[in-house]
Amino acid sequence: MTQPSLKRYALISILAALATIGLKGGAYVLTGSVALLSDAAESLVNLLAAIIALLALSVAERPADEEHAYGHNKAEYFASGFEGALILVAALSIGVTAVRRLLDPQPLDAVGLGLTISVVASLVNLGVARVLAQAGRRYDSITLEADAAHLMTDVYTSAGVVLGLGAAALTGWTWLDPLVALVVALNIVRSGVELLHRSALGLLDTAVPEEVRARIVDVLRRHAAHGLQFHALRTRQAGARRFVSFHILVPGEWSVQRGHDLLEQIEEEVRAAVPNCTVFTHLEPIEDPASFADQRLERPHPTTPPPPLPRKG
Repeated sequence: MTQPSLKRYALISILAALATIGLKGGAYVLTGSVALLSDAAESLVNLLAAIIALLALSVAERPADEEHAYGHNKAEYFASGFEGALILVAALSIGVTAVRRLLDPQPLDAVGLGLTISVVASLVNLGVARVLAQAGRRYDSITLEADAAHLMTDVYTSAGVVLGLGAAALTGWTWLDPLVALVVALNIVRSGVELLHRSALGLLDTAVPEEVRARIVDVLRRHAAHGLQFHALRTRQAGARRFVSFHILVPGEWSVQRGHDLLEQIEEEVRAAVPNCTVFTHLEPIEDPASFADQRLERPHPTTPPPPLPRKG
């Protein structure tokens, strides 16, 4: 089944970021709160990240070609990695601004109205984050999952800002405003580091999750129960696409057609168990010891040279 275009989710994220930037920016202008400024800065990062996500999803949807025979799915990891880097830059900026305000506290104005606007912006982010998270899990898109995680970080940030500014307004302790901003910056750093870590794993051809691998093994074991064997199972994941390879060992007396039909059946069963999966198989005779030596990623060199090829003519 062809996966639908995911770009519409990135467009939703862009519209939400524009709306929250306007709302939180207005709240900062009304109150002069550096915590609200940090919140608005994170929404600006959300906008940049959503634009990058749209570009990455556009690239990832391109079909395979001669120069990219395995598709363009890894573009999603570049997007989520760049988003993680943007998050860290935003955290640094917020931290610097907060430290300056902590050393020189400023009075706050119209706190109630500013917090009300911030709450409305948070509800917008919460709704969009839930939509993106569901789509990311459904379509195995790390880009949408990263965008959703980033928006949820924004929601938690806004909740902290509301509590901190509310406490500052009630107590008159203006230093609570930059202190909350520093806590927000630390939380943003954590989110950014997690995104960078996940992106790096994807670019390094990390294996599929254990739960997905177990489904593949179940298919192979059903056939192994009928006297066949398998080994050299390898997996990797690139965005929503999974790549699986393994060797099937059958009696050497089998015909090529019979072996081919078996592999076709197994590949179809694996694709049914693991959606968005590309399967590579290799058929080997079960009686040949060389078949069992061919399990590592790099096959060991033979101790004896192979026989020379027959000359033509």
